[in-house]
Amino acid sequence: MSRSRASGFTLIELLIVVVIIGILASIAIPKFAATKGRAYTATMKSDLRNLATAEEAYYYTNDVYSTDLTAINFQPSQGTTVTVGEASTAGWSATASHPAASSPLCAIFIGTATPPSPATVESVVACN
Repeated sequence: MSRSRASGFTLIELLIVVVIIGILASIAIPKFAATKGRAYTATMKSDLRNLATAEEAYYYTNDVYSTDLTAINFQPSQGTTVTVGEASTAGWSATASHPAASSPLCAIFIGTATPPSPATVESVVACN
């Protein structure tokens, strides 16, 4: 008489696989969240650079910078808040924020405008 052996996975083997998958997920998920935060920070920087282009185009037409984003035909990325704090004939300053960004605030200034923190160098986007 021959005995046939049932094939398949035991409960212990399945539990070990589930535990290993859980450990790998616990390592990968925080790394993914940090990557998303850096992506939102890059979006804020890009929005401020695009704002600089829009402000310069507006200036060449009107000989003054503007605090009105609609007037300069600028639309920030979804979820990003861009605020022009100061605008005159001599310069402008702005900040950008996003609630999920790894850096909560980015800023830029041009000309004689008062530099908003964390911006320290003219026309260079800085984030904290």
